[in-house]
Amino acid sequence: MEKLFYSVTLSVLFLVLLFHGGKVTSLKTQDESEEWGYVQVRPKAHMFWWLYRSPYRVEDPSKPWPIILWLQGGPGASGVGIGNFEEVGPLDTFLKPRNSTWLKKADLLFVDNPVGTGYSFVEDSNLFVRTDEEAATDLTTLLIEIFNKDERLQKSPLFIVAESYGGKFAVTLGLSAFKAIEDKRLKLILGGVALGDSWISPEDFVFSWGPLLKDLSRLDENGLQKSTSIAQRIKQQLEDGKFVDATNSWNELESAIITNSNNVDFYNFLVDAGSDSATLSAVELGLSREISMNRYSQYLTSMRSRSSPGGDGDLGELLNGPIKKKLKIIPENVTWGGQSNEVFNFLEGDFMKPRINEVDELLAKGVNVTVYNGQVDLICATKGTEAWLRKLKWEGLQTFLGKDRTPLYCGSEKKTKGFFRSYKQLHFYWILGAGHFVPTDQPCVALNMIGAITQSPAA
Repeated sequence: MEKLFYSVTLSVLFLVLLFHGGKVTSLKTQDESEEWGYVQVRPKAHMFWWLYRSPYRVEDPSKPWPIILWLQGGPGASGVGIGNFEEVGPLDTFLKPRNSTWLKKADLLFVDNPVGTGYSFVEDSNLFVRTDEEAATDLTTLLIEIFNKDERLQKSPLFIVAESYGGKFAVTLGLSAFKAIEDKRLKLILGGVALGDSWISPEDFVFSWGPLLKDLSRLDENGLQKSTSIAQRIKQQLEDGKFVDATNSWNELESAIITNSNNVDFYNFLVDAGSDSATLSAVELGLSREISMNRYSQYLTSMRSRSSPGGDGDLGELLNGPIKKKLKIIPENVTWGGQSNEVFNFLEGDFMKPRINEVDELLAKGVNVTVYNGQVDLICATKGTEAWLRKLKWEGLQTFLGKDRTPLYCGSEKKTKGFFRSYKQLHFYWILGAGHFVPTDQPCVALNMIGAITQSPAA
């Protein structure tokens, strides 16, 4: 039964076409285990989504079965591609079942956000978003289109789970969705927001890199001095409102870190970039321009370090080949990831802006906020995450910081896998042994964690 569910060819399943205004907007399998489609969030701006309904669903009136909306980072990285096939979806890049899929705890909704990412596309370059708020508005439009038409979805709490730059999208979307629910424009239960290794406060992260790497012997005093000098410049540029300049300086800082550390991997500081890392070919992710833009582009189109010699496992080939053929609805002239670089470039003025205030607003509204961080991540280092967390104005912060941590284990082995702290609606997970991609580096503890966050009946 599961084998049929995981089949990528759908050769024995029928597709049900859903029409809207005379145009096909979505498809679903006959058993309704999968549904996907486009929402025109603005004229000539099209956002792609893909919903998996869990075969592990547990019916419990006291604990409704949850839905997870996964938001990828970048900006411009594809949730439909990366989050789905590389991290938490039912199949990996070799189209083999993933034992640690988050479908064991919830339904999964992947979205290629913002428009221009992955399979999403714009017909006019002026339609790319320039701010996190604009991206949140588009996402809210998508949620209204999907949820308001499906009473089944309306009964399940939605948890917005984000990674990397996706965290900035998550908090702005959380506030936008909350308001839309209050205004009765969106029929949805907001369960909470989870921020995984998230780029919430760029200033705090750039100041964390030098001291952290100095303590790890990857930088010496000279390297630390160079790092601190550029970080101070970034701080001043942010205070002066020169956000594009801050983005350029950030790129310069990353280059200085790479040079003075002999190419440390920004997504796992225990290894060199380009080495056989346990992370998701992390050197190819990229959060930057110029020096990092090439590997960013490569990450969006392929995962070659995880590929077999025959080319199997290449994410770009997979999404532009058999997956595009399966989905049937992707326009012929749309290439997965074809507009992703433009997505990043149009957001350069927002890239370095913090979103700490948005986290505060969510907490003030009573929304559950979970923060989780991989121990060996550098780009969104735990040191930086803890720094921005301490800047929150939320009334419960000091009590939260004074709480003892609870150790986390996985399976029968009593080996510490992480720590957890919680007070009221704020929760924090420290995940040991994980880099930037927690679900891939520590799948067992990540699966337990997401079960706890969503209060899944299967947890």
